[in-house]
Amino acid sequence: MSIKVLIVDDSALIRQILTDILRSDPDIEVVGVASDPLVARDKVKSLNPDVITLDVEMPKMDGLTFLEKLMRARPTPVLMVSSLTERNCETTLKALELGAVDFVTKPKLDVQDGTFDLADEIRTKVKACAQARFQGNRSRQSPRVERRVSMGTSALIKSTDQVICIGASTGGTEALHEVLTAMPADSPGTLIVQHMPPGFTRAFAKRLDNACQISVKEAENGDRVLPGHALLAPGGLHMGVCRSGAHYSVRVGHGEPVNRHRPSVDVLFRSAAKHLGRNAIGVILTGMGNDGAAGMLQMHEAGAKTIAQNEETCVVFGMPKEAIATGGVDDVLPLERVTERMLTLAAGLSPITASPTTH
Repeated sequence: MSIKVLIVDDSALIRQILTDILRSDPDIEVVGVASDPLVARDKVKSLNPDVITLDVEMPKMDGLTFLEKLMRARPTPVLMVSSLTERNCETTLKALELGAVDFVTKPKLDVQDGTFDLADEIRTKVKACAQARFQGNRSRQSPRVERRVSMGTSALIKSTDQVICIGASTGGTEALHEVLTAMPADSPGTLIVQHMPPGFTRAFAKRLDNACQISVKEAENGDRVLPGHALLAPGGLHMGVCRSGAHYSVRVGHGEPVNRHRPSVDVLFRSAAKHLGRNAIGVILTGMGNDGAAGMLQMHEAGAKTIAQNEETCVVFGMPKEAIATGGVDDVLPLERVTERMLTLAAGLSPITASPTTH
């Protein structure tokens, strides 16, 4: 059965381009288009789409207001279509918080050819939205996690020289929010790869930093890995960890995409296997595809402890599923238990003075 898609965008050109891109896939059927949310509201009722593509900025009602109303009245998987501006970055991140599954960015220049260049990504993400374990407007509070972590888990941490490495993709912004906001201020240094384009990672890091007890920032080349701090790989750049004297630091730079991604989770995990060994904890959260699976196996073989989010709490189970299939995962846990397990494992890891196993 084909995936029924409703396209909502105030630009006639974008509506036509998206229609052409999606109709070129035999598994996707464009059942309708709408030029504004008021038209879209009626078409959602009459057409009952499986997925909606939604522009961020539109007349009569902005995309966020429409999304919020949609999630209350008729929850439907939504793929946001955003232009790469600072304001739209913030709006798109808010849309993910309100329940959108994922987003794609429209090019600033040469919209027609630039959008067609994204055809594979658009089709892939529409299919991922249709298959997502849809949760609608996701809660931003997880009191069970906060209580569990505040009951002394952080006091068990013996060393300040251990590193947590986390990879995520589709659904990851909200999963990371839940994991990181439950971490106490004295948590081990944390490195994160979330699949995002340039521009969005800086805004995302700022949102996390405002919400968390730990400090969160977009990584820069040479940044030290420090307790109580998390570094987020910049969009469009790879991030790896390396030994720098008695400390760890990150290397951030260009390179060919790995598993079609830059930043890539595998790049981070492989560097962790090489330079951190058993002084690392690897965590793979919700996401589409297999990025991180091979790297997590290398971490596991190098002595690191590894965790994967379970299927029931993932928006998309692709990345954790592939990692589990390799045999490189120690624990498969619901999202609300990931933070506690990370910190418990950190309490039992060897200090940096021990020579880490490499692979």
